[in-house]
Amino acid sequence: MQSLYDISAPAKLNLFLHITGRRPDGYHLMQSAFMLIDWCDTLHFQVRADGQISREDLTWPLPQDDLITRAAKALQLHSQCPLGVHIGIDKSIPAQAGMGGGSSDAASTLLALNRLWNLNFSLQTLAQLGLALGADVPFFLGGHNAWVEGIGEQITTLQFPSARFVVVKPDAGLETKLIFSDSALKRDSKTAIISGFAAYENIFEYGRNDLQAVAQKLCPGVTQALVWLESQGLSGRMTGSGSAVFAQLLHDIDIQGAPRALQVRLCSNLDAHPLVGWATSDGLLMV
Repeated sequence: MQSLYDISAPAKLNLFLHITGRRPDGYHLMQSAFMLIDWCDTLHFQVRADGQISREDLTWPLPQDDLITRAAKALQLHSQCPLGVHIGIDKSIPAQAGMGGGSSDAASTLLALNRLWNLNFSLQTLAQLGLALGADVPFFLGGHNAWVEGIGEQITTLQFPSARFVVVKPDAGLETKLIFSDSALKRDSKTAIISGFAAYENIFEYGRNDLQAVAQKLCPGVTQALVWLESQGLSGRMTGSGSAVFAQLLHDIDIQGAPRALQVRLCSNLDAHPLVGWATSDGLLMV
């Protein structure tokens, strides 16, 4: 068994995000297409024999009980594994961006420790642990671009054509709970079907993000980022609960001329997660 891994945790973009209703327990029902991109965090894992779970922040400080630490503790508790781990975290994906950075880190942690600790849990078992950490974690565990429904637990694998994107993150972030608790949030989008999405002329322009209007009200930086994309001849939209926005890159643009308040990055989509195949599927995770 190897004692050290350096692994990637990629971000995602929501090509669209529709809110179709709300459950009695308050959780919102959604439909979205999740796409992996090559903007990644890097996590460094080294096994500890003393059973302790320790963390080192290599870029900016993370909360003490972040999703990476919680994922490691949840897997250790579930497995009763006597081993521990030291995790060095090289963050690149911005926080409060709607890009799934925390959930991706948690998923990569579960996959890495499942192998490092020689646990051999299936994807279904890891997904059950992951869903308790965050709604997006099962998607990253699945390892493929996907149509996602429900509260994030209904996942159908999709394939997207290769494409380039420009992703723009304002200085300010957004708290998801503020958007979902806003009375102005649209919660009654018509239910879509995968075949309608797949048949769309350009799937990267399908639908809309129902959270965007509320996000623009709460965070002027979202509007600033969208306006800058428009100035470059691109039609942007927000990913997830923001505050990052993106557009398919259809021609060359001058990212050096972007306002200083905007972090701009050119990205490509991924066919699969870098850790796809690191856990076996029992046929229950993916639809």
